[in-house]
Amino acid sequence: MSITSAEIKPGKASLLYDPKIRGYAYQFLLLAVVGFLIWSAASNAIENLRAQKIASGFGFWHNASGFDVNQKLIPYDASTGTYGRAFWVGLLNTLLVASIGIVLSTFLGFFVGVARLSSNWIVSKIAMIYVEVIRNVPLLLQLFFWYNAVLKPLPNPRQSIVLPAGFLLNNRGLYVPDPQFGPGGNLIIWAFLIGLVATFVFRSWARKQQAATGKQYPIGLVALGLIVVLPTLVYFVTGRPISFVYPELAGFNLRGGIQIFPEFVALLVGLTTYTAGFIAEVVRAGILAVSKGQTEAANALGLRAGPTLKLVVIPQAMRVIIPPLTSNYLNLTKNSSLAVAIGYPDLVQVFTGTVLNQTGQAVEVVAITMAVYLTISLVTSLFMNIYNKRMALVER
Repeated sequence: MSITSAEIKPGKASLLYDPKIRGYAYQFLLLAVVGFLIWSAASNAIENLRAQKIASGFGFWHNASGFDVNQKLIPYDASTGTYGRAFWVGLLNTLLVASIGIVLSTFLGFFVGVARLSSNWIVSKIAMIYVEVIRNVPLLLQLFFWYNAVLKPLPNPRQSIVLPAGFLLNNRGLYVPDPQFGPGGNLIIWAFLIGLVATFVFRSWARKQQAATGKQYPIGLVALGLIVVLPTLVYFVTGRPISFVYPELAGFNLRGGIQIFPEFVALLVGLTTYTAGFIAEVVRAGILAVSKGQTEAANALGLRAGPTLKLVVIPQAMRVIIPPLTSNYLNLTKNSSLAVAIGYPDLVQVFTGTVLNQTGQAVEVVAITMAVYLTISLVTSLFMNIYNKRMALVER
């Protein structure tokens, strides 16, 4: 007598062997364990704060800070500034050095990466030595080198090194002329911004026209006219409303101009050169990933080495370069926290250092700092992923 599958009734025990049910159970168990660990850590922190009579919460945010910061992009005074204001000062300093460092390290990294593949033996070996030395020396030691061995031995303000265009260099930093905008000066800034936006719009339109009709437009000349010529015309039409205050010696110090502190320069140079070494290897790997047949086909069409690299090889290599390039951008931003070692007032030095020591709000201060770096990393990844999608190969 045969028994068909329809006559077999599933029992309750069979649910234990259902992979889907077991998956849900394991996820729920893991979530419960993680929740318990978080609750235990929070409870332990609260009890320790109570035992040490340290108030919890974010009430310290609006309290007077009582300390000054040498480099600040927004108004901040030691007598009236709050801890919350000090947080924004440190955050803007971090974003400043990170954004400039990303731009400079990208240009330097691409240059060195291409140079490593140069047919010129001297150029390729110099690029190789740069990459191998920079990548294998800890970043902290490089920061100490730039700050203590390069910038500190510079002469004092009275013996400042005079550079072209009114620049002065000494052990207190680089002093540059301070631009003063008179009536109508804001029109020059608006002209520059409008020219910049118009250049991107024209560039996008010209590329679409070239893809559709094959006709090329002078993007470089149009960009030069919109970004340089247009603001220059506005400058003369408005009566040259921009003047400069040049730094000059007053006693034992310099007066006037804008001071770029040596801590900022050392951190920026260290981050740029260090990250560029890793970007160079990413670029080299991306170029090598492109089939040699692409170069040979471009040469067969009569393209020289420069246009071949720019128009054929690099656009294809970007599909390989962008993902690891994103990681290097994130590392540069996080490595900026080493600024505390040379005294640059970034977010970690100002907020996690001075503010934490004065208020004792360790949990709140560290949590805010972690959330800030997490947000910066997620935003950077978001924009780079969008760019990566645009550069991805679309199959038909």
